[in-house]
Amino acid sequence: MANALVIGKRPSKALNLAMGIGLSLLFAQVSLAGPREQAKRIHDRLAGVPPSATVLNAMEADIVAGDDLAAAYRAMDNSAFYSVTLKNFVTPWTNEAQTVFAPLNDYTATVIGMVRDDIDIREMLSGDIIYTGAGISPSYSNSNNAHYQAMEDQATDLQVSLQQSTQSSVTGVEAGATAGVLTTRAAAKAFLIDGTNRAQFRFTLINHLCGDLEPLKDIARAADRIRQDVARSPGGDSRIFNNDCYGCHAGIDPMIQAFAYYNYQYDVNSDPDAENGQMVYNAAGTIDPVTGTQVHAKHFNNNANFPFGYITTDDRWDNYWRNGQNANVGWDQSLPGGGNGAKSMGQELAHSAKFASCQVEKVFANVCLRKPGNAADRAQVNSMIASLASNSYQLKRTFAESAVYCEGE
Repeated sequence: MANALVIGKRPSKALNLAMGIGLSLLFAQVSLAGPREQAKRIHDRLAGVPPSATVLNAMEADIVAGDDLAAAYRAMDNSAFYSVTLKNFVTPWTNEAQTVFAPLNDYTATVIGMVRDDIDIREMLSGDIIYTGAGISPSYSNSNNAHYQAMEDQATDLQVSLQQSTQSSVTGVEAGATAGVLTTRAAAKAFLIDGTNRAQFRFTLINHLCGDLEPLKDIARAADRIRQDVARSPGGDSRIFNNDCYGCHAGIDPMIQAFAYYNYQYDVNSDPDAENGQMVYNAAGTIDPVTGTQVHAKHFNNNANFPFGYITTDDRWDNYWRNGQNANVGWDQSLPGGGNGAKSMGQELAHSAKFASCQVEKVFANVCLRKPGNAADRAQVNSMIASLASNSYQLKRTFAESAVYCEGE
């Protein structure tokens, strides 16, 4: 075939011309998108469903009047923004597999409710807060997910039904031991189960600071808080510890000590999938029979690996990463950088500059269907980070600003 494109040969001038014309027409269509087309794109990106004619007309009028942000907020009045867009946005944070195909739970519902109610999103990692379903039976349970499963089975409108409460009143955990989504049942089931609780810290970094442990590795930090379970010569080679393990554990172990009193308890024989387990917290006066202190026994797992390592005696945490290369995380200098318990440790993470930028970048990617890719995108992200801080850390506004920025795409 004379006109066929042969792989390995340069396209003909005619083909180049045709492609150029096609691209020009495409960009012309984008640049000529009128207020109505922009309104529909905003609605599609935020709600994921077509707008009604009435809503589309109102959004178009907003854009014509120069108030594109108002148009975005109209789109977020659609219940699908909460029951679909936000649910799919948050659900991967609630499980180690990071899959969206997981049931609604207290972690997901709490974030959705906070976005809906314009609550300071930093409270997500430290607040005494939880959202449940109004009038939903069965009621919330510390030992199963039936309450939220019922909401999902009944296709409950999350925009309407979610009601705010305190974890301390719903779950019975004392207010000082609550730390937002970090102390929800779903988070405990995913990240405080078995092990040594380090998964809780690692997945908090992944989900809320947009980075794993590897980039934070710093072998210049002190090793005085690295626990006994970390072998100093894994496989008989101390170089592995000194050049690899050390850099992570020197920072993570002093931080995750904040969860020394927490565990996810279940019967491994009758309930191997831990569906009916619950988070437990060793309150003051509780003595663990293994440790002889308030510290949960899991913090003594494999303590013979290196008996001279750090022995956890309480829930005192310290952020060694405030100094050195990880100062660029942007820690809040008004905070002390140390304390006791998960609440203050969650506040340390949530008040960092990296937390704010992470939320904005995630929302941008979710709404614009791509990561920031050029100078204009980066400028927009920086603008939205500043806007987030100046607007009481209301993440719903970030969704709106992202949709407006990408309305012409």
